[in-house]
Amino acid sequence: MRRNPFDEIEEMLDRVSRQVEEGMTSGGLQVPGSVPVDVADTDEEYVVTADLPGYETDDIELTLSDGTLRLDATREDDLEFAEGEYLRRERTRKTASRRVRLPEPVEEDEVTAGYENGVLTVRLPKVGGGTGSKSIDIE
Repeated sequence: MRRNPFDEIEEMLDRVSRQVEEGMTSGGLQVPGSVPVDVADTDEEYVVTADLPGYETDDIELTLSDGTLRLDATREDDLEFAEGEYLRRERTRKTASRRVRLPEPVEEDEVTAGYENGVLTVRLPKVGGGTGSKSIDIE
């Protein structure tokens, strides 16, 4: 009996599909340049925690607009090396971004953010919310 050559391809696609689904549900898939985040829902607020090692607070921009928290970070290293010359240069510029859609409106004027040891924590109290856009200061 002759085997259908497309059966192997179909089996491979099924395996890949399962791996992608498992990765998405466990949080294991990361898009390059994307910031890994945790989003916790307490009764009073959403707490978004993001890993941003190597950035300064001035490198990070947070905005809240239409129920979406937008995080953008850009870091540029010095072009000159004071003690000699570079033999390899891979850390020149790094950008990262992430968009987090919030399931419920938040009180935009009450949003706070803190950055410590490479971890950004944004607290977004629930209730009411308006329209427009708000820039968030990082302490």
